[in-house]
Amino acid sequence: MKLVTVHLPDEFLHDLDELVRLKRYPNRSECIRVAIRDLLKEEMWNKNNAF
Repeated sequence: MKLVTVHLPDEFLHDLDELVRLKRYPNRSECIRVAIRDLLKEEMWNKNNAF
């Protein structure tokens, strides 16, 4: 895996930390990976199924 650095608003970090605290994800990185994966799947599906 490659390291990517991003700047996020404090509210996003608060929400990520809450998901980790609730044990939905083991850490921030995994939560962000899942979010990006899901976004890419949806965007690529939409791109491939555009009229």
